[in-house]
Order: sequence, then C-alpha cells, then structure tokens
Amino acid sequence: MSKLGTIGARLHRGEIAYDFVGKRKIWYGISILITITAIVGLAVRGLNMGIEFEGGAVFTTPTKMSASVAQAEEYANKASGHQAIVQKLGNGSLRIQIAGIDTGQSDRIKQELAKDLKLDPEKLAADLVGPSWGEQIANKAWEGLAIFMVLVVIYLAIAFEWRMAVAALVALIHDITITTGIYALVGFEVTPGTVIGLLTILGYSLYDTVVVFDSLKEQTKDLTKQTRFTYSEIANRSINGTLVRSINTTVVALLPVAGLLFIGGGFLGAGTLNDISLSLFVGLAAGAYSSIFIATPLVADLKEREPAMKNLTKRVLAKRAQAAAAGEDLAEVRAGAGAGAGDDGDDGTPAVVGPRNQSARGRGRGRTPGKRR
Repeated sequence: MSKLGTIGARLHRGEIAYDFVGKRKIWYGISILITITAIVGLAVRGLNMGIEFEGGAVFTTPTKMSASVAQAEEYANKASGHQAIVQKLGNGSLRIQIAGIDTGQSDRIKQELAKDLKLDPEKLAADLVGPSWGEQIANKAWEGLAIFMVLVVIYLAIAFEWRMAVAALVALIHDITITTGIYALVGFEVTPGTVIGLLTILGYSLYDTVVVFDSLKEQTKDLTKQTRFTYSEIANRSINGTLVRSINTTVVALLPVAGLLFIGGGFLGAGTLNDISLSLFVGLAAGAYSSIFIATPLVADLKEREPAMKNLTKRVLAKRAQAAAAGEDLAEVRAGAGAGAGDDGDDGTPAVVGPRNQSARGRGRGRTPGKRR
C-alpha cells in the first residue's frame, strides 16, 4: 500500500487525526481574510464583463494574416476608442472583440480596420451583440443561481438538518465570492462559459460537503446517550475519516482543469479556454477547502449551542476530569471498555464508535475463563 493509502487507512480507523474543528477559529480567520480581499478586488477593479453581457461587435479576419495580435489591437483601439481584445485563432485568423459599440459605430470601425489591416472590407466578418441580449443572459444566470441555492437548502434540510443546510449555504457563498474576486483581481473576461464554470464548481463543492455530512450523521446517532465524545470531536472524526477521499477527488478533478488553464490557455495561447478553466480551477480548490475547514466546523459550532449538546459536553468533561483524578488513561476513557459494535460502553449505553477504537483492556470480554485455545 502507498504511503498516502496507509495514512488514509489510519485516518479512517481513527488511529491518527488532525484537530480541524478545534482549530476552526484559525480557518474562519483565513477565510474572512481571503473573502475581504476578494470583495475589495470586486469593488476596486470590478469584473471584466465579456461582450455577451455588455454588447458590442466581434470582427474576424481571414486566415494567414500578416498583422500581429499587438498590431491588430492597436488598430482596433484607435478605430473604436475602446479597449479591444484580440485573439489569434487556431486557423491563423484574428478575432477582434470590441465591447460597448452600436451598429452605426461598427460599420465605421469595420471600414477603418479593413484599411489598416490592408483587407477588403467584405472579407472582414462582423457579428453584433446587443446589450439587451447580454442583460437577459445575466438575469438568467442569477435566476439559475438563486434556484440552485434554494433547492440545495431544502434538500439538505430534509436529508440532514437545517444546521447542515445553513453551513453548506455559507460554504457555497464563500466559494462563489472567492472565485469572482479572483476574476476581478486577475482581470480575465467574464463570459457565459464563466457562469457555466461557476455552476459546475458549486456541484463539486456540495459533493464533498455532503460526503462529510453523511459520515457525521451516521456517527452522531444516539450521541447524547454516551459520555465519551462531544459533538465537535465526532465532527472532527468525520472530517478525518473522509479526508483522503476528498483530497483524491479534488486532485483528480484539478489536473485536467489545470491542463486547460496553464497549458491550453497559457502555453498554447488558447485564450477562449481561460473563461471557464479559471472558474473551475479556483472554484474546485475553494470548494475542497470550504468542505473541510468551513462547513463541518460551522455545523459543530451551531450544534454545540443546543442545550442537549451543552449538557453532553459538560458530562464528557466531568467524566474525563474524574478519570484524570483517578489516574486513568484518557485514551481508554474515550474508547470505553468493550466499545465494540453492538456492545455497551462503560456507562451502559450503546457505543458510538466501532471496533477500531476498542481498547486492549476490553478484548476478550464475554469469553469463558480457562485455557486459551
């Protein structure tokens, strides 16, 4: 077994663990800092909205152009008075995109561009996009996002509980804010592909969150009937038990997206891939982070406010203090005598954890005394 596989198996069995929930204030602070940076980026720089949202014209030259991208951009800026975006397509032609111009302006710009590029105006293809169409696309995107959020909250509230629904919603808003903030800071163009990427990463983020929530739901059945673990400790066990799975799925998803962003969009110059690949890359990474460091610790915070969980925490801490005063080992107190599946713990209640936490002291309980066979 590989080293990562060995670590994953030990995490799943509860032999090793990292206190994610106990250090939740650190993760909250990091998330708040990143979120503030993203909001400042949005407020200061704003989003570079594509022509599909603002309206404008797209001019496409014939293949085998002698003019470079820089030259075409200079000509377009001079002819339109707007900032133009020029991309070289795979067949050698140039795509010149100018936002914020109307039909009358596009005819004049087409003539000037054709003259500067030494082309027949008839060979310079022009496509116009009206701002009303872009506004409709933006409104539909917001409607789709709102419907998605509402359905997510309803589903999680029914399948799990409202606290998990609230935590998942906070994590999703966290992911969207960071992704859009990165877009503002980097200056990449926002297109319908960007919107598709955002909706896609919400699904990935939700998947990782639901995996942890499902494990947490199973491990907290009849939690208040025992005195070995608090809710936060069980939540931390759930994160550790699914940690390697979350890392593996995220890395596998990020690799092809990284290929699109850094190789396709960066090295090969296919700029049209940047709009969707950046949203996917940043969103997948933020989604994995929020599932581990935000959603589950937030659920633990909300649950620990319940009177029943407050009483449980007091009983657990009191029992541990009593055990420490008697000189007992804390690990054995947490595991409980004979805490196997279906066995009763030392307080006469069903055990919450499985055989992986059974102490050596409880092995052999129920065996008839006599010679070992």
